[in-house]
Amino acid sequence: MGTAVADQMIRRNPCTIKGASTVIVADVRDHLERHAEHGADGRVFVGAKGATPRRNHFNRLWRRACEDAGIKGLHFHDLRHTGNTLAASTGASTRELMSRMGHSAARAALIYQHASADRDRLIADAVSGLVEKGRKGVKKPKKKDRKPEGHAGDTPE
Repeated sequence: MGTAVADQMIRRNPCTIKGASTVIVADVRDHLERHAEHGADGRVFVGAKGATPRRNHFNRLWRRACEDAGIKGLHFHDLRHTGNTLAASTGASTRELMSRMGHSAARAALIYQHASADRDRLIADAVSGLVEKGRKGVKKPKKKDRKPEGHAGDTPE
């Protein structure tokens, strides 16, 4: 489902309903309880007089809030990218990211699976851990008991 906009008011979630996250961090939950309409169909953004903010008005409010917080150049949609990038960095699979975002194609989910040095280190450590786990319980032969193998062992002295 695409973004449904009428009279410059956002009337529906731009993503599919199945993409609605069921896990909300405490700060977001607290904010929603204090500022949003209650219920599954409640609006997240409600103006001071109870109306749905128009797109242009919301953008002005967003820019002012960013300015007050000392943040420059952050667009509202950037929050979605950040959240999905953080979800991907936890090791979420492409399918899991697709479900969180409400997408049916892998293309969008793959955008968030950036390679990073931190993630590469975690993967390397996890692989090392698996190797070490596999080695436990395997008796290592003593050095003097081992016969040379491979090319060095086949070479006459």
